[in-house]
Amino acid sequence: MPAHDPPSDRRPAVLPSDFDRPSIARVFDALMDGQDNYAVDRAVVRQILDIAPDSSRMAKEVRAWLVRAVRFLTERMRIDQFLDLGSGFPTVENTHQVAQRYNSEAHVVYVDNDPVVQAYGRALLEENEYTHISGSDLLDPDATLSDETLVRNLDFRKPTGLIMCAIIHHITDLERARNVVKAYVEAMAPGSYLVLLHQHNPADGSEAADVATALEKRFGGTGLDTLYRTREEIASFFDGLELVKPGLTYPHQWWPEGPRLAKLAPVNFTSLAGVARIP
Repeated sequence: MPAHDPPSDRRPAVLPSDFDRPSIARVFDALMDGQDNYAVDRAVVRQILDIAPDSSRMAKEVRAWLVRAVRFLTERMRIDQFLDLGSGFPTVENTHQVAQRYNSEAHVVYVDNDPVVQAYGRALLEENEYTHISGSDLLDPDATLSDETLVRNLDFRKPTGLIMCAIIHHITDLERARNVVKAYVEAMAPGSYLVLLHQHNPADGSEAADVATALEKRFGGTGLDTLYRTREEIASFFDGLELVKPGLTYPHQWWPEGPRLAKLAPVNFTSLAGVARIP
C-alpha cells in the first residue's frame, strides 16, 4: 500500500487490540474458509461448530443467496448501484464482483466500521474505481448517509440495492433495529430494493429451534450477540415494501440454482431472507 493516501480516503490504523478480540466480520470469514481471520476468531468458530456442525456450509449458503439476489437486481432489475451495510470482507463473490460481472460500471459502497475490514478492503479495492469502502457506523444512519464516500459515489435520487445481509440480527433491541432499517429504506429512491437476511428461531420445538436457542444463549453478552427472531419480527423489517417472490423464506429456497444436492441440516432453517422493492 502507498505510504500516503488522499485525506478523503485515509486508511485507518489497525490497533493491536483489533487482533485480540473476535470480530463478527472475521468470524464469518473463518466460517467461509477465508484467510482474513485470526486465532481468536477461529476459536469462536469452533464453539459455533460444536453447536451446529454444518455452520460453515450454511455460511456458504448465505453467500450463495446474496450472489443470486445481487445478480437478480443487476441483471433483471437493472440496478446499477449498491450500498452494502455491515459488509465484512469484500473478497470472493461479494457484491461488487457479482454486480460488475453484469454491469462493469456498477457502483458499490461497502460500509463496515471494523478497522481490519477497512484496511484489507481498501487494499483489495484500490484499483477498482467503481467500488469503495466507508468506515461509518451503520447504527448511525444520518452520519453514514452523509459520509463523503457515499455522497461521492452513490446517487440516492436513483434506485439503489440496499443490502443488509446477516447484520441486523446483531442489533439486540428490536425497536432500534426497526428504526435503523427504516431510516435507510426511507433514504432510498422509489424503485430501490432492500436485500435482507436475518437469523431466525422457528420456536416450534424442532432441532432448528434448539440450535437457534443454543447459539443465541452461547454468544449473548460476548460482543458477538445475535438475536434469532421470529418470522413475524423479521417480516416487520419489510413493512410497506413489495416482497419479490417467493417472499420471506429460507436462503436455500430463494431462487435456487437447480436441484439441491447437499443434505439440509437444522442450521439451514435458522435464517430467513427476502428481497423487496421500495415503492
